[in-house]
Amino acid sequence: MDLMLIIGLIVLLIIVIILLWFFSYYNRVIRYENRIDNAWAQIDVQLKRRADLIPNLMETVKGYMNHERGTLEAVTKARSAIMTAKTPQESMDANNMLTGALKTLFAVAESYPDLKANQNFLQLQDELTHTEDKISYSRQHFNDSVLQFNNIIETFPGNIFANMMGKKTREMLQIPEASREVPKVSF
Repeated sequence: MDLMLIIGLIVLLIIVIILLWFFSYYNRVIRYENRIDNAWAQIDVQLKRRADLIPNLMETVKGYMNHERGTLEAVTKARSAIMTAKTPQESMDANNMLTGALKTLFAVAESYPDLKANQNFLQLQDELTHTEDKISYSRQHFNDSVLQFNNIIETFPGNIFANMMGKKTREMLQIPEASREVPKVSF
């Protein structure tokens, strides 16, 4: 009788340990998923801030650059795409489009000495630069969070629990090659 009780307690202890281990992995996966969601929310906040700065920048620049309609329209179109994006991928695509348009705008602005010296323009350019830095940091944090999540669900024993929970790897944010190029401005 005592032997059966001891075996029963050992089996019960093993089951409890397995359950604790499972709950530990489950909670870990959920924490990493929440970090990813939080990191994306931070990116979204910075993209919104950036989009809100654009109209002020555009009004400042318009008076100086009447014949640069194409550049101004590209910035406006890119801002509109950010405001109407529904998914993280759409937001990042629109953001990359806006980054290219702003690079071109600032490159063109170099040809207007009065604009470069305009206090409003300098202040807006500085705010956009700070926002760009925050976006870069937020992207890095997002990718770090995705890396941690992907590592936990792709390695043993986490992959077993991830499969049981139906969790799939997440994609990291990447900058397209076209966004890495310096814009060419010619007159």
